[in-house]
Amino acid sequence: MQIGIVGKPNVGKSTFFGAATMAPVEIANYPFTTIAPNKGVAYVRSPCPCRALGVSCTPHNSACLDGVRMVPVELLDVAGLVPDAWDGKGLGNKFLDDLRQADAFINVVDASGSTDLEGNPGEPGRFDPADDVRFLRRELDLWMREIVKNGLGKIARQAKMTGSKPEAVLHERLAGLKVSEADIKEAVRRTGLPSDPTLWDDDNLLALCGEIRALSKPMVIAMNKADVAPKGNFERIRELDGSAVPVMAETELALRKAAAAGLIGYAPGDASFEAREGASLSDGQRKAMGYMAEKMSALGGTGVQKCLEAAVFGILDMIAAYPVEDESKYTDHFGRVLPDCILMKRGSTARDLAYRVHTDLGDKFIRAVNAKTKRTVGADYVLQDGDVIRIVANR
Repeated sequence: MQIGIVGKPNVGKSTFFGAATMAPVEIANYPFTTIAPNKGVAYVRSPCPCRALGVSCTPHNSACLDGVRMVPVELLDVAGLVPDAWDGKGLGNKFLDDLRQADAFINVVDASGSTDLEGNPGEPGRFDPADDVRFLRRELDLWMREIVKNGLGKIARQAKMTGSKPEAVLHERLAGLKVSEADIKEAVRRTGLPSDPTLWDDDNLLALCGEIRALSKPMVIAMNKADVAPKGNFERIRELDGSAVPVMAETELALRKAAAAGLIGYAPGDASFEAREGASLSDGQRKAMGYMAEKMSALGGTGVQKCLEAAVFGILDMIAAYPVEDESKYTDHFGRVLPDCILMKRGSTARDLAYRVHTDLGDKFIRAVNAKTKRTVGADYVLQDGDVIRIVANR
C-alpha cells in the first residue's frame, strides 16, 4: 500500500513525511525543496489480538507496543504541484507520474494561509488555503483527462463498432494509474455521459475524471501549520471536506526527535507528552515544549498519526488480519506468535487473504479456520477486523 503526500510547494509536505517516517529529507522555506520523490515507511495503529487471546506475540512484519500493532505503510513525498502542472509547468508531469501507483493521497495544505499557489511565503492569513484544495483537485483531474484523451478517439471509434462498454475503453487508457474498472463504471454512472464515447467532449471528460479521481485516489486533507492558523481557515477548508484534520507536522517531528533522544516520553498519536525525569533541558527547550503542549492540548495532538490512520482505516477502509499455521498456538511454521499483520480491504474473504499470503495458497485453497472461534469457514467467509486465520490448502 502506498500513500502519496501531495500539495503545492512550501506547505510542509516534507516535514510531514519526515515526521511520519523519521526518514532524512531536505526541509527548507522555499519552493521545490523536494525534486526526486522521497519514499519511506510510516506506521498505523491497530489493536493486536495478543491481549484478548492471552498470549505474548512475536511480530515479524510489524511491531507490537503495549498491545497495539504498528503496521507499516509506504509513504511517497513528491515535488510540490503548481498551477498548470498538468500542462508541464513547474516539475509538471514528473510530479504527477510519480503518483501513478498511490492508493490514496494526503493533501497537505498551509492552513495558516501564508503561501501563495506557487509556494512563495508571505504573512499568515494573506491567502485562502481552501484554494489549495480546489486547485490540487483540478490539476489531478486535468492530468487524468490528458491521459484519457491521448488516443481516445481511435479507441472510442473501435468500441462503438464492436459494442464495447465505455468503462472497458477507459480502463485501457488508465491501466497504469491503478484504477479499477469498477471505479470507472461507477464514475460513468455518476457523470451520466452518453453511452457512445465518440460523443464525449473535454468538459465531459473533465467531469468524468473528477469522479474517477475521487473514487480511485481518495484524499485526506492535512491542515498543516494549524498552531498559527486563523480558525476561520479551518472552517473554509472543512466546507470542502468535513473530515479535514488539523496538523502540526513541525511539532510532530520535534517530538519524535526528542523522544528518540530520551528527553521526553512520547509515542506517535499521543495527545500529550512528558519530560523524562532527569532530562537535561535548556530554557529554550522548556519554552518550546510548553508551547507545543499548549497547542497539542487545544488540537488533541499533532494530527500526523490521525491523518495516516484516516487514510488507511477511513477512506481506504482497511482492516487487519493475522494469518497463522497453527490455530491453537496462533503461530507460523517458525513458532512465531501472531507474526504478520496484513491490511485487507473491508469485505475481503478468506480466499483473498490466502492470495495475499501466497498465490499458491489462493489457487489451492480448501478451507480456513477462524483461530479465535476454532470454527471452520469457507472461501467466501468475510474477514472481520482483527481476525486470526489459518488457511488450509492442497499441497
